[in-house]
Amino acid sequence: MTHIELYDTTLRDGMQGEGMSLSAQEKLRVAHRLDELGIDLIEAGFPSSNPKEIELFDLLSREPFAHAQIAAFGMTRRRGARAEADPGLRNLADSGAPVCTIVGKTWGLHLQKVVKVDREENLRMISESVAFLAAQGKRVIYDAEHFFDGFADDPAYALRCLLAAADAGADTVTCCDTNGGTLPHDIAAAIGTVLAGLEASGVRIGIHCHDDAGCGVAGTLAAVERGAVHVQGTMNGYGERCGNANLVTIIPNLQLKLGYECVTGEQLASLTQAAHFMDELLNFTPDPDQPYVGRNAFAHKGGMHVAGVNVDPATFEHVHPDVVGNRRELLISELSGKGTVHARARDAGIPLGDEEAGRLAERVKELEHRGYHFEAADGSFELLLRKETGEYEPLFRLESWRAIVEKRADGRVETEATIKIWVDGERYVRTAEGNGPVHALDRALRDALVEIYPHLRDIDLVNFKVRILDETKGTGSVTRVLLDASDGDQVWGSIGVSENVIEASWEALVDSLEFGMRVAGRQAPDEAASAQSS
Repeated sequence: MTHIELYDTTLRDGMQGEGMSLSAQEKLRVAHRLDELGIDLIEAGFPSSNPKEIELFDLLSREPFAHAQIAAFGMTRRRGARAEADPGLRNLADSGAPVCTIVGKTWGLHLQKVVKVDREENLRMISESVAFLAAQGKRVIYDAEHFFDGFADDPAYALRCLLAAADAGADTVTCCDTNGGTLPHDIAAAIGTVLAGLEASGVRIGIHCHDDAGCGVAGTLAAVERGAVHVQGTMNGYGERCGNANLVTIIPNLQLKLGYECVTGEQLASLTQAAHFMDELLNFTPDPDQPYVGRNAFAHKGGMHVAGVNVDPATFEHVHPDVVGNRRELLISELSGKGTVHARARDAGIPLGDEEAGRLAERVKELEHRGYHFEAADGSFELLLRKETGEYEPLFRLESWRAIVEKRADGRVETEATIKIWVDGERYVRTAEGNGPVHALDRALRDALVEIYPHLRDIDLVNFKVRILDETKGTGSVTRVLLDASDGDQVWGSIGVSENVIEASWEALVDSLEFGMRVAGRQAPDEAASAQSS
């Protein structure tokens, strides 16, 4: 199998996207995660563009990496300057990074209106910059900026730019679709011409695509199929404007679909975790619809689909989710049949007959008509399964709860909640304050239960969403509350529906805690004991 070299530019090109910001220490964590994933080259950015980058390169110089090499990024020398006297090139040479990537112009439009140099001077800027870094013992990667626009304008000159880099000692020349508007078939044709024109040089050919036309991944695959062996992109497609080509999609497509060697099977199985790690570090919500790694990538809702997957997953899945570290989801909705209910019951370890499954499927349809939505509320659905089959034992019996919100003349808002519950024949009354009624109710309930159920200390609310279901009724509308909770290991959803938003929140809150206790009960005995003791 041909090995495709993976080059990640998340820490430089990806950081140009809106809302992207990481500290030097966080970037170091990203570099190690990319190394674990099997990325060959990690572009860390400009080695001296700002204090954060200086700190990052200092940290990287003292860190061991099992596989990946660090690349420093910069530009060709300035016009009219000597390469050895150019501050940017000197910083690259002194960076300590074994690989240096420099970007240069290819397109006549940029030569005329941006850098304002003639074509021959541009070729000298490329050649002399590459030669200087190569003489410093660096592996040099030349990124031909706007290559495909330049190729469309003047193919001969675009090739001369690549040859100038190759002849000066560049190890790899990368054809960049910087504007992201080139379609895959045009990329494939251009790469074919490049390979023929540079074959004698022995230089490696790379591809760097942006996603402005929605073709970043497709363009990258087209280039590889024509012979490119060096692929640049970012994790989750981060980047300026519409983003860069998404390595999270490219890697499994290259390895599973086209048969190229990129990473080990074990590394590929960590892809979902790596993609979600990046989102969480950046405080983004992982895209549920992202190919291969999204929560919905292997989610099945329609009854016919679920029935097919239960017989043979290949009927409705193009790859097995385990291969990329994801998992199959069988979504419960009004479209679901008995097969979906059976499958979810098996996952929960609940014995279920056909008659019970049919009754539950009808019950789901009834509840969804009232506003419930179990696709994102797996915890509430399992509890519903248990209630309908007699497998349910509540954590407590509610006597009453009350929430008081007081707005004072000085602008202060105070909230207090009181709950009265029964557990094992004993009555508990607790009052707590909070940042709103739901917070206060949560604190009062946990205060009553935590001595009996210590694992509740480990359960945190990680998301809270409210939706109006009938906006025509204004503030009297039915509301649906979805909660996501986590014990640090698993995440589950719960739901509540009511015309009273506090009541809907209470319902979802109770479900989240009850399901969390069931998750704890499924742990191995030593794990459960550890959770209880903590």
